[in-house]
Parts: sequence; C-alpha cells; structure tokens
Amino acid sequence: MSGISYMTQGGYDKLRSELDILKTKGRDDAAKAIAEAREKGDLSENAEYDAAKNAQGMLELKINDMEKALANVRIISEDQLDNSTVTILSSVTMKNIKTNKNVTYKLVSETEADLKTQRISVNSPIGQGLLGKVVGDIAVVHTPAGEIKFEILDISLD
Repeated sequence: MSGISYMTQGGYDKLRSELDILKTKGRDDAAKAIAEAREKGDLSENAEYDAAKNAQGMLELKINDMEKALANVRIISEDQLDNSTVTILSSVTMKNIKTNKNVTYKLVSETEADLKTQRISVNSPIGQGLLGKVVGDIAVVHTPAGEIKFEILDISLD
C-alpha cells in the first residue's frame, strides 16, 4: 500500500479502531495462545505451539500493513469536491449499455469498499474506468470477463 490513500473521516476512524483492537486484544490473545501451547510440553513436537506462533506472525503482519496504510492517508470530505466529474466519494448512477440496467455505486477508498452497500474502490476496474468521467460519457471498463461499457447518467456527492 504505497502512495497516498484518500479516506473519509469515518473510514479512517474505523480503521484506526480496528488497529487499536488488534494491538491490544489481538496481541493479548496471541500471547495467551502461545503460553497455553507452551505448557503442553516439548516445543519441537507441539503443533499447537507452531500454529499459535504462525497466528501471531500473521497478526503482526496485519498490524504492520494497517499502520502503513494509515501513515499514507489523506482525509477528505465531500465539501472539498464538486460533482461535475467522477472523483472519490462520488455516487455515480450509470447504465450498462449491453444489459440496459441502471446501477449506482459510491467510489471510496480501498479500505472502505463494500459491494453489499454499493461502495466500490477507486482502485477497482470499475472505479478506474469511472474516474474523471462526466454525465453523458461512456466509461469503458476492462474486466477479466471482457469489456463493459457504462453510460454515466448522474453524479452526486451524497
């Protein structure tokens, strides 16, 4: 995660909270698991100990990645943006030209993306295809399944 990442204040606060939990409760739980496994005897033949150490390593890797992500964050708010072009935090209503179906997505940072709530990352293929477009433009999105064309119908900052 190198380079600058843009986030909303809410997304930043959520990520910071998750990191704090991992650094406190997560590390405590990992230490307890290692201590319990250590009590079970010979460490050279103790699968539980190996698993607990591996879990601790994965936890530390996740903490490190989150700290790196937070170090490069720039917090933006919707009042800093305009809705004439598609940018991060834009809600974009578009029509799939092939299927003639309309869909609305909000472009957010990678850590805030959640397809269930129609929030997609600006780094995703669709997000990249939409950035900089204006109402009436045709966005061509390259996906593993092929090329998809969307007509931009509306851009808002809600």
